[in-house]
Amino acid sequence: MKKIGFIGAYDKVDLIIYIAKILTVLGKKVLVIDSTVNQKARYVVPVINPTVKYITEFEEIDIAVGFNNFEEIKQYLSISDGGNLDYDFVLIDIDSGKGFNEYGMSDSQKNYFVTSFDAYSLKKGLEIFVGLKKAISLSKILYSKEVLKEEDDYLNFLSLGYKIIWSEYRIYFPIENGDLSVIYENQRVSKIKFKKLSVQYKDSLAYIAEEILANVSENSIRRAIKMIEKGV
Repeated sequence: MKKIGFIGAYDKVDLIIYIAKILTVLGKKVLVIDSTVNQKARYVVPVINPTVKYITEFEEIDIAVGFNNFEEIKQYLSISDGGNLDYDFVLIDIDSGKGFNEYGMSDSQKNYFVTSFDAYSLKKGLEIFVGLKKAISLSKILYSKEVLKEEDDYLNFLSLGYKIIWSEYRIYFPIENGDLSVIYENQRVSKIKFKKLSVQYKDSLAYIAEEILANVSENSIRRAIKMIEKGV
């Protein structure tokens, strides 16, 4: 089981679900954990009987809401002590230092810092890393209207003093390119659809999926995206 963290104060549950969809089309068993304070997945992912803690299946993705750590999830699934979760990938939405520690994100296979460039997302997101005892490697997922060096420089400046090692590669998602309208429409119909997403958005999804999968070719990932677009 590979643990992948999506960390930050910025809204990212839809992004995580879309990446999970690509992984499932490629035959991977995926669990998405919403550990955030607001638990947005509770509202955007359909569920018949929501309780305080639950796991629901959505388009072949298992989605866990209301759990504080892996032990609670194992108890819910009746996995005995020492047993492991039966997933290829666990994608975790983290927006607090408590969640970061409870899920042991320091030993994840990959961690992404997801943010836009408003002051709240930047500063609140970086607060998650206060008190880290050892440095953590992070890749940037940046939501921005334009790709500006000044914005990235500002993030680097704000992160000085934190135990963060930034990857040299940055992943950009466009803002004001129509993608939010598509995502909101998908929420209303309770479907994961890629067809109307911008080319830039799908390219960034493909890049993240390729990083996570490591041994799967870009062509295979592009074919998976095409299948999702066609509704196959």
